[in-house]
Amino acid sequence: MRFTVKDILKMEVAPALGCTEPTAIALGAAAARSLMGSDPIRSIEIWVDPNIYKNGIAVSIPGTGGLCGLDMAGALGALGGDPALKLEVLAPVDDRTVAETRKLVADGNVRVNLLSDQKGLFVRTVIKGEAHTAESVIERLHDRIVSLVFDGKSLDEHSLLADRSEKGAENNGLAALENWLKGLSLAQLISLIDDLDGDDFAFIEEGIQFNSRLAEYGLKHGSGLGVGKTMERLVRQRLIKKDMMSEARILASAAADARMAGVKLPAMSSAGSGNHGLTAILPIVAVFDFVEADRKVMLEAIALSHIITGHIKAYTGRLSAVCGCSVAAGAGATAGIAYLLGGDLKHIAGSIKNLIMDLAGVICDGAKAGCALKLATAAGTAVQAALFALQGVNVQPTDGIIGASPEDTMKNIGTLTTEGMIETDHTILNIMMEKQFSDDSY
Repeated sequence: MRFTVKDILKMEVAPALGCTEPTAIALGAAAARSLMGSDPIRSIEIWVDPNIYKNGIAVSIPGTGGLCGLDMAGALGALGGDPALKLEVLAPVDDRTVAETRKLVADGNVRVNLLSDQKGLFVRTVIKGEAHTAESVIERLHDRIVSLVFDGKSLDEHSLLADRSEKGAENNGLAALENWLKGLSLAQLISLIDDLDGDDFAFIEEGIQFNSRLAEYGLKHGSGLGVGKTMERLVRQRLIKKDMMSEARILASAAADARMAGVKLPAMSSAGSGNHGLTAILPIVAVFDFVEADRKVMLEAIALSHIITGHIKAYTGRLSAVCGCSVAAGAGATAGIAYLLGGDLKHIAGSIKNLIMDLAGVICDGAKAGCALKLATAAGTAVQAALFALQGVNVQPTDGIIGASPEDTMKNIGTLTTEGMIETDHTILNIMMEKQFSDDSY
């Protein structure tokens, strides 16, 4: 089966409101709740894989005034979410929903269970009412509802599942897409952008608008850690210089500041992650302001960024112990920047290898405000790696995990993630759980 760049954009790039791990939990709860009509909720029980758990502990949920937690996400989805909106399921949430959610959780009616041996993305939600019980299961992808059960009966013909089956065709196609992507050379990946049409460019422009709005909000309000706003202030004070790298760091981190703080603005995600989307898009937008290039070239560069991001995530999986914003979206961004700056295949390959050599050790310790620091690093390094490659700096295949080709290098980062860091992932989660449930926190 052969795919096109349009297929990649359709399957890998989509708007997402809030961090996609709590959003997946909210979606599962909203889907189950939709089966129950007006039956009052008595309890919600949720089972999740370790990486969903890790990424949902500390990140703020949009539109809630700073609420966080998997129990809160499930209750919000059940009480006010719209499952038809997929990764924007929480868009309808209002103050009344938040108040009801607080009470449901405070009364001990929401329970989250960690499936420590579960492999791959998994969310199971069971909601019990006064008269009925409903269940949903999400697997592999954040918005892939694979089953709905009402009072013990599978509802394959339910209208929501009818919608899901259409979406499911895309999601099942994603597995085929990932296998296809892994079989392409870097030259073939780059050639895919030749097929971009007007609709594709319009969609990429929409992604720029979404992610730029988040950056603008973060810069205006100093949301979250305020990394972007602080860096912008340092530029104004002439303590650091405004250049491609600093501007890329400012935009990416400011957007992450806003998103991780729960600002109710969607991000254009890439490979299933909003923060990946911020990293894949905004550094290229930042560099564009410093160069003489047609906007069409910039849009092609962003398309290439999404393609490379998806290619690497096909090897690493959706969630892992390695920070995908660094090694996947960062690699996508640096490839796009090298392309935008007039680089050829050799330069793009060099930029990817330079970035992976630099950032391969960055771990993922869950979604939280501190992600803004990692996005700042990834964005700045993406610019640096491309500039170095354009000046002839290329990491050699004798070094570490760098392969003889960019394809081998991207495959190696997948091997490192899926085979070499399993225990690292367990250790990260154990540390986070001990901290989360410690009575000595201060």
